[in-house]
Amino acid sequence: MMKKENITASLKRFWQELLSYFNVAEDLEPQNDAEMAIRSGVSFKGSQLLVLIFAIFIASLGLNTNSIPVIIGAMLISPLMGPIIGMGLAVGIEDYELLRRSFKNIGMAIIGSLAASALYFLVSPQYEGSSQLLARTSPSIYDVFVALFGGAAGIVSIACRNKGQVMPGVAIATSLMPPLCTAGYGLATGQSHFFFGALYLFFTNMIFILFATLIGVKLMGYKKVVYQSTKRNKRVQMMVYSVVGLTVAVSCFLTYQMIRKNVFMAEASEFVKNEMVFPNTQVLNHEEYISHGKRYIEVTLIGQALPKDSLQLAMLNKLDSLGLGGTVLNIKQGFSLETAKGDDDRDFQQFYSVMQQEIAKRQELIDSLRGVVGLYQSFNSEGVELAPEVKALFPSISDFALSRMIANSTSSGALDTLNMVFVNSPGGLDTKDRERLVNYLRVRLKEREVYLTLNPPGFPWPREKRNSAKK
Repeated sequence: MMKKENITASLKRFWQELLSYFNVAEDLEPQNDAEMAIRSGVSFKGSQLLVLIFAIFIASLGLNTNSIPVIIGAMLISPLMGPIIGMGLAVGIEDYELLRRSFKNIGMAIIGSLAASALYFLVSPQYEGSSQLLARTSPSIYDVFVALFGGAAGIVSIACRNKGQVMPGVAIATSLMPPLCTAGYGLATGQSHFFFGALYLFFTNMIFILFATLIGVKLMGYKKVVYQSTKRNKRVQMMVYSVVGLTVAVSCFLTYQMIRKNVFMAEASEFVKNEMVFPNTQVLNHEEYISHGKRYIEVTLIGQALPKDSLQLAMLNKLDSLGLGGTVLNIKQGFSLETAKGDDDRDFQQFYSVMQQEIAKRQELIDSLRGVVGLYQSFNSEGVELAPEVKALFPSISDFALSRMIANSTSSGALDTLNMVFVNSPGGLDTKDRERLVNYLRVRLKEREVYLTLNPPGFPWPREKRNSAKK
């Protein structure tokens, strides 16, 4: 019994010591000091307004040039965090005058940012969405978590004495300025998916920074203002929680759609890569996408035309077996320069690129074969030219054959090219004449190694062929 009590006491001490590492009470600044720091960042007058305008143009330039360092610089400069944290503090301590002022300032900041970025993109040469612009139009549940934890880090940093370099990191992570500039781009170019997608991402970040600040203020026990209305406070709190809940629901739905799309595209791409492999036909390009809840795979084939109906049926059966049933499969083939010119320019460029690669591959093979054929023709012609010289230098030789052959090892699989000389000399050749003949052939053929075979039995010399034919 005593032992059990000791274990319980030890666990309790361990738990208390562990909790002490997370206790920020001793590090907290007085509420008045923290409030003053937050309230001073709410206003957008004078220098704050100028800094905001400069940050807008820097972010717009970064998005225009697709430059990540420039966009990060704009995030660091942007003072948009001030009024958002101010709204969270206002709801937490029920200071509705501060809430009204913060809401007014963030509203003016949003309108000013949209107007400035739209004006910039109206006069800039940016006509197509860069990757950094596109990245600001697809909010998901992950953006909710980033904003929530970023806002939590922000309020803890402001409320504590040991601040460190938290706020610059929060400004980068929560990404408030780039979505506003992207929305301005959508406004300037009349592209609603840019405008609404980016604006929703901004509001998601804003709401969860506000919510994290509200929770932080409550956990740190900040005192409420003296003038308060319980009924009004409940109404505001209910509104905040409703907006947070709605935002989470929409973000979860968008995340589900995003994951569903990514999984489908990965599986569809693997299907095309592994299943649509044919001997004399290859995939020119393929595209996978989801439109209005329907999944599509479009494949363009080049090369020998395949039977359309049987191909479609076989591929649809494979789609069913791989769990991609219900996907619309569009297969285009019989691609030529005439049809390519009438199709998408991207298809034509891919067709042209494939054709260039195929031509280069075949030309390389032709050149290689020409080299091999030329080598053997040269070797054979040299054998014909050498025959009279060999006869003059070595009168005892009646027949002469020259060949380049490949020797194969049946055990190791090794290969080697050999220069072989077959000689028919009825009277034989002594060792000295053999050496002279080999050295002569090395010099004449410009080869380092020449192998001599004297009087090979059963060799089909030309004279023997004539005699056998007469018989």
